Parts: sequence; C-alpha cells; structure tokens
Amino acid sequence: MQPTRQLLLVGEGNFSFSAFLCDASDHGTHITATCYESEETVCRQALAKNNIQHLRRKGANVCFSVDCTKLKDYFLPGKRNFDCIYFNFPHCGRKAGVTKNRELLAKFFWSCTDVLTDKGEVHVALCKGQGGTPADQPMREWHNSWQVVAKAAEAGFILSDVHPFNSKGVHGYKCTGYSAQIPVTLPCGAFVRVARSQDKSFSVEDALNHIFTRSLPFPHPRPVICQTELEGKWISFRVPELFMDKISRGFLDVNSDHPVRTINEKLIRQLSQTFPLQRVNQSIPLLHQGHLSTAFQPNSFWIIPNTEQNPACEPTFNETARGVLFSGLDYCKDIDQDDKMKAQEGDQLSECFHLRSSFLIYVQDMVQKLSFLPGTLHVLTGPVFRKCLISAHTPPVFHETLFICAVSKGTEGNCIQMFMCNITNTIRSLLPCLSCIVLNSTKEAKNSETFELNDSVMSEPQLHKTQNFIYVKNTSDSKTSGTCIGAISAAPYGSVDSELCMVYASVNLDLLAMQICGISDWRMLWTSDERFLNQFIGGELGPFKSFSLYPPSYVHDVSFWVPESKHFDEIAFHTIARCVSQETVISIQLLDSFQHPQTGQTSLCYRLTFQSCDKALTRQQVAEMQMQFRKEIQQWLQVTLR
Repeated sequence: MQPTRQLLLVGEGNFSFSAFLCDASDHGTHITATCYESEETVCRQALAKNNIQHLRRKGANVCFSVDCTKLKDYFLPGKRNFDCIYFNFPHCGRKAGVTKNRELLAKFFWSCTDVLTDKGEVHVALCKGQGGTPADQPMREWHNSWQVVAKAAEAGFILSDVHPFNSKGVHGYKCTGYSAQIPVTLPCGAFVRVARSQDKSFSVEDALNHIFTRSLPFPHPRPVICQTELEGKWISFRVPELFMDKISRGFLDVNSDHPVRTINEKLIRQLSQTFPLQRVNQSIPLLHQGHLSTAFQPNSFWIIPNTEQNPACEPTFNETARGVLFSGLDYCKDIDQDDKMKAQEGDQLSECFHLRSSFLIYVQDMVQKLSFLPGTLHVLTGPVFRKCLISAHTPPVFHETLFICAVSKGTEGNCIQMFMCNITNTIRSLLPCLSCIVLNSTKEAKNSETFELNDSVMSEPQLHKTQNFIYVKNTSDSKTSGTCIGAISAAPYGSVDSELCMVYASVNLDLLAMQICGISDWRMLWTSDERFLNQFIGGELGPFKSFSLYPPSYVHDVSFWVPESKHFDEIAFHTIARCVSQETVISIQLLDSFQHPQTGQTSLCYRLTFQSCDKALTRQQVAEMQMQFRKEIQQWLQVTLR
C-alpha cells in the first residue's frame, strides 16, 4: 500500500487554497490546514466558514491559533513528517517593513526543519519582486527585497524551483488581507484601532511560488591517509585538506553513471574503431617523485611523505589536518630557501613528491617499461591535481584521459588528424550544437578572441615538439567563448635516432562534461548530492538542471602589506582561499595596489566573493571563513593585515 503523502498549509486566511488543494489531491494525500487566528475570528467570514466545513467533510485536519514559527509545538513527534509545507503570501501584518518580514521567513524556515521529511519541500508564494531573485521581473534591489533564498539558507534550505503562482488556475481561490489592527482617526481627532477586514485582497499578478528543499550539510572530513608503492617502497602521505572529499570517489568505476565516465567510454569506443586499443591496467600512483632542482613545477601540490614501513593508516582522534593543510603550498618555491624546513625535513629535500598533475609525466617511464606496438593506442584515465587560480572553468582536480600511440616518423600528422576526427565525431554525437576546433600553437590559441585557453589542460611542454589545442564551443550560444578541453602533440620515441614517434592526446573529461551537459561550475561535478547523479541514470547524457537556484553570494574585502623580501604568490593566495572556504570562494578580484611613497612597501586589496553551487551557505558561515582566511594568509604568506 502506497504511503499517505502529508501536506501542511500554514498562514491560511479564508482556507480557499486549502479547499482547492484538497479537491485536486488524490486519495493518497492527507491535508492539514492551519491559520494564525482563532476559529471564532476566522468563521466570521462566510467564505472561510464554508471552506472549513468542506475541508472537514473531506477528512482534512483544520487547526487554529497555529504559529508557523513554532510548528513542532503543535504536532506530536510521530506526526512531524510532512512531505510538503505551503505558506502563501506571508506577511507580518500592518505596515511591516522588509526587515520584519525577513525575520518571519527566517523563523518559519527554521520551524520547518522540525516537521519536514528529509526529502520534503517548502512552498513559499511571494508577491511580485518580494523574493529578490532574478526570477522576479523587474528584480528589486537586494536590500529592498525579502531575501528569501538567504533566509532559507540559514535553516539549511536551497531554492530548487520557482514558477509563477497561477491564482486563476486555483478554482475558488481568493487571496485575502491579513488580520491586524490599524489606526483610524475619528472626526473629533481621537485615534482608535479597528480590525482590518481579511476580505480586502491584494495583487498577486506576477507572483511567484518558490520551492525549497533541504541542502546537504557542509562536510567535516577526517584526515585521510593514502599509501602508494614507489620503486619497491611503501610511501604514506596525508591528503591535503582541499582534496579529502575528492579522493577515491569512483567516478570512473564500472558501475558508475557519472557523466565523466560516460563521456570517457564513448571517446574510447570511437577511437577503438580506428586504432587497436589497449587500456593501461598497471597502477599509476597518486604521487610522483622528482628532484626540486630539475622537476620544479609551480602548479604542483608538493607532499612530504612518511617513509615508515608500517605507517598508521588512521590518525589518532586528536590529530587534525591543519598542520599539513598547506603541505603542498609553499613547497613549490621556498622549500630550498626555508631554514626551518631544511632542519625539519633534512635529506628529504633532495627528493620530493607531488600529487600527479598530469599522466604526461609518466610517459617516458611507460615508453621504457611497456612495449608500444606501432599503431596501437594505449589509454590511461584518472584524476589529476593542479594548483590554479579560482575560476568556474578551472578545476584544481579533474579526470584526464591520455591516449598514446607510437607511429612511424613522418606520419605523426596523419595520426593527429585521426585523433581529431574521432574526438570531433564523438563530441558531435553527444551534442550536435557543439563545434570542435583545433588550434596548432600556443600563440595562436592565446591570440584567439573566440576561445579561452585553460591552464588545466596545459601539457608538460618539455615532452613535445608541437602542440595542438582542442576547443569546443556551443554554437547555439554566441555570447560564451569556447573552452579548451585538451591538447594533441607529438614527440620523439626514446632515442633520437629511433624510427618511431609518439603522439599524445590529453582530454580534460570534466571540462568536456561541463560543455556537453551545460554545467556552468566545475564544483557541481563533485557534489555528493544524489540529485546530480539522478539526472544521468544509466549513463544517459542530457542538459543538467540545477537543484540549487540563485544561491546567495557574499562579498568580503581583505587588504594587507606584502613582505618586502618575498614575491607574493597569488596562486598560493587562491589555494588558501579554496581550503579555508571549502571551495565556496568563486571569485578573487584585485581591487587596488598601493605603494607607500616613503617606505616603498606594497599594499594589496582583494575582493572575495563566496557562493555555493549545491549547499546552503549563510552569512555567518562566510564571516567565519573570512576570519580564518585572514589568519591563514598571515601565517603562510607572512603578510601584514591592514
């Protein structure tokens, strides 16, 4: 037997909406209609009295004197399981301003958390312009709106849908005023207070119904210890806090429906029709070993590992990740100058490790270890990690697929062309309106006004003689520029006098998935909310519909003096912001640079914009993140706050 769907209506006036909903619902729905006034007061209206009688005849519960900001006080624990809560046109009464009505909304949403099911919905209908979202046309200024999305976020709700409130489609519905006491001046000049009639309606033209759902909470991940084998030695290391929730997510597993796997499999299937194909099954370690003097890579996350034979895989309870939060932050530039670190790390300074930034760093080793038959395509796929400036289209972690093929010297151009044709055909089969273009030099790519060159697809330049960048662009949207999703290049095979040449094609699957599925923010690909993957069940690709609309954004500025003796590392600055904010900083803008005329010291002022794409983010959370950010940049970048 199908369980009964429980609906709760609060703040009802004449109960006309409740009566309509009761008639429109099936037998598997039970309605509880409530209002703030007493039954005696409400039943003075003939329409309200008739609707109440109708509801009771249909088996609905009708409750009076219910304060919607304290809902748990009116329902027993076993009855606090509503699937949907409706609040149509809330208002504090009288001439309450936006501040009072915001407070009402905030308290109402908090109250809903006590009586709403985990997957329930909260429907709030607001008059034209009140909500303060882009769905309102025209949109009010933020400070003059009810800021409904921000108020909902305080209780852990996100706006998942918004649509017109069709009062004409609600048979028998009549909007009412609110019950309040209003002042009236008598002819003699005295003031008295009389009740405002609820029969006086208000305009609901262009009103909107806002549908809110629960957000996942921000995670508090425990420190993660990974182990890997390098040259016969077991190495353990603690994963930087930035990637604790991104390690071992299994997006590429056999049973995964994640779009990055679906796209990868389609690319491989298409290329296998042209080339004999072999997947590289050998384990590719997360860490790559290198010498700082020769393997300097400013975009790598450097790691100081634990080389004990039997390292503890689980940290003790009182351990925190803060001590190694930026273990890969300063090691890229200052490790060989920092006396403290020299004393601390000793001999390890000559040999350091970094999280793999691309599978291209393993190409030379693979050429030596594997037997590359000419014409056979070898495939590696997995997540890679890079430091980068904050941008919606520049992920610090993404899934890379690397195709490697050995061909006879002089035929690499034909192989590159075959790669390009297969990749283009695959992309067009997934989304016909996407065009795929190749630019065959870095200079040409940077000078293009149509396409954006992305750091997350740049290859290791020392491996290649020529480099071709793959761009995709949605031809149905002329306003947006194309995105670079990969590169194709060629290099000698082994010794200089070898008759073979290697051709490589590196594809950023995450950026390609964003283009194909219409995802505007790379962070959404990593969400743990099931509403993301539910849109791609069975590997079906289609336009992604966001389940968090118009998330509120919060702006904070920070200004500081830069140390005279050190170069200011802007990528480190962005990386600290990522870590501290749990990836909620979406933009960092340099507002001002000032040099003191007497001391010559430089001051910088940056503006940080915080916004979450899938979770409820509050002003208080952002204020705490900003305070922590200020502390961290003082400690790790040695700046002096102003």
